[in-house]
Amino acid sequence: MTPHPLKTTSPGPRIVGWSHLPFGRHEDASVESLVTQAASAAMAHAGVDPEHVDEIFLGHFNAGFSPQDFTAALTLEAAPGLRFKPATRVENACATGSAAVHAGLRSIEAGRARIVLVVGVERMTATAPAQIGANLLKASYLPEDGGRPDGFAGIFGDIAHAYFQAYGDQSDALAAIAAKNHLNGVSNPYAQMRKDLGFDFCRQESPRNPFVAGPLKRTDCSLVSDGAAALVLADAETARGCPRAVAFRGIAHVQDRLPRRDRDVLAFEGCARAWRQALGEAGLGLGDLAFVETHDCFTIAELIEYEAMGLAPPGQGARLLREGATSKGGRLPVNPSGGLKAKGHPIGATGVSMHALAAMQVCGEAGDMQVPGATLGALFNMGGVAVANYVSVLERVG
Repeated sequence: MTPHPLKTTSPGPRIVGWSHLPFGRHEDASVESLVTQAASAAMAHAGVDPEHVDEIFLGHFNAGFSPQDFTAALTLEAAPGLRFKPATRVENACATGSAAVHAGLRSIEAGRARIVLVVGVERMTATAPAQIGANLLKASYLPEDGGRPDGFAGIFGDIAHAYFQAYGDQSDALAAIAAKNHLNGVSNPYAQMRKDLGFDFCRQESPRNPFVAGPLKRTDCSLVSDGAAALVLADAETARGCPRAVAFRGIAHVQDRLPRRDRDVLAFEGCARAWRQALGEAGLGLGDLAFVETHDCFTIAELIEYEAMGLAPPGQGARLLREGATSKGGRLPVNPSGGLKAKGHPIGATGVSMHALAAMQVCGEAGDMQVPGATLGALFNMGGVAVANYVSVLERVG
């Protein structure tokens, strides 16, 4: 693909700091402690005094995971200087974190704020497994899917089965995605699972890797997690005085209908539209990007997302894996962080985590995760089955 000439960077909001707590099982943590740790660390990283924060957005899905609801005000516990600041909780299923980020961007673009604190959080592991499934199903269309015992894994198991029917058995491709992301996750200090499982383990059914739903095995499913991440956003003028700044070259939010009955679930049409809009606004093509962080809640989702973003024609995403195109050394590394598959998926934190990790990459601060020479990258965060679709294209400018 021939790269597009780069345009002048957008004068819009910047990411000027971030924090990322390790994802996993935090038995002694609460939503409040996770929020306050992440918020404090992000402000310190940005060099921003809490007094100078103009607005706060908290991404927190909850849906029954935490008995404490009405959580937006918990962010004020991070520092005395945050008292009396406007704080709002944002929710949009598994894209909740990106919804909070985009809300912060709009506040700055509207001229209502110069500095915005965005935090994403979820505390999931204290919930019983059956209740976890029921909570997650609240992000689906309940007249279609409510009460199904296999939860969201069952929904994506149905999608995988339909994809296999349309394009043939893709078990090798799904195992390759799982193996790739677990290998990448070894280098991510924030990841819940830092273990190279290998292709053979991910490909074969075993007592440690049983089938969960349809053709999906345990290694095809993202992890239940506790965690939080945070960003500090600033307008372009304020960002000039910060030690680092990451611009949003292009953003998009495309919301599709919730019921699946009238949609082509193999097309991820909302995802495709979001990618076209964000890349169009950025004046870029996929060939300009150094990496992509994408929403691999299940391996079949990453496979379909290859096709929705335009990396491969429908049904041919597996070819990218055989060629190594999406591996860390490939032409477009996908999920160099290990993705949700290895990193974990604390629902409200995921989108903020993606933005933080992508900002680390374009600033050259990703440590062992670093994609060499990365100055432009993008992320895709999804809620439901391609219902809430967010794309952000990021570039370092300072």
